[in-house]
Amino acid sequence: MTTELVTPGDVIGKATELRAGKGAYVNDTTIYASLTGTRRIVSPLPESLDQRAIVEVTGHKAHGPIPEPGSVVIARVTKVMARMAAVDILCVGSKAVRENFAGVIRQQDVRATEIDKVDMHQSFHAGDIVRAMVLSLGDARAYYLSTAKNELGVVSAESAAGETMVPISWTEMQCPLSGQTEQRKVAKVGN
Repeated sequence: MTTELVTPGDVIGKATELRAGKGAYVNDTTIYASLTGTRRIVSPLPESLDQRAIVEVTGHKAHGPIPEPGSVVIARVTKVMARMAAVDILCVGSKAVRENFAGVIRQQDVRATEIDKVDMHQSFHAGDIVRAMVLSLGDARAYYLSTAKNELGVVSAESAAGETMVPISWTEMQCPLSGQTEQRKVAKVGN
């Protein structure tokens, strides 16, 4: 297997002989690199109908998962304000992110009903771990996230006593040590 360093726009093969894989694209009958990295040829799967080898480019820095609209993320609440909560995205689906992604849960995106009655300080606290859905890329600083479904919301929270709290309703979590309850937008965790 021969490898060579390529940059975007470099010709890496002919579509009559090879198929374009990751990091490559076809224009007319020519295959070009779409990122900087190492060009390599991969054998096709035996059950594949198209038996041409695959040419792909593996980037220098292997990127981890990136949040996209519609994807479910796990995030840590960093700051709660009157109209929004700031979060750091930790996972996209079940995969941990390799870069820092900021997110915002706006007041109107906390729940699907009685949006005007949402109190951000009774929905989230700094340090809470939440499951949310990416609505959009948001502004240049943060992704817009939503917890407006039953399975979305706080999945883990710590009490003042330092214990992991247990959900007791859709809107409350309880410290198992002190018995104290706190308001949250609790996620329904499936069995």
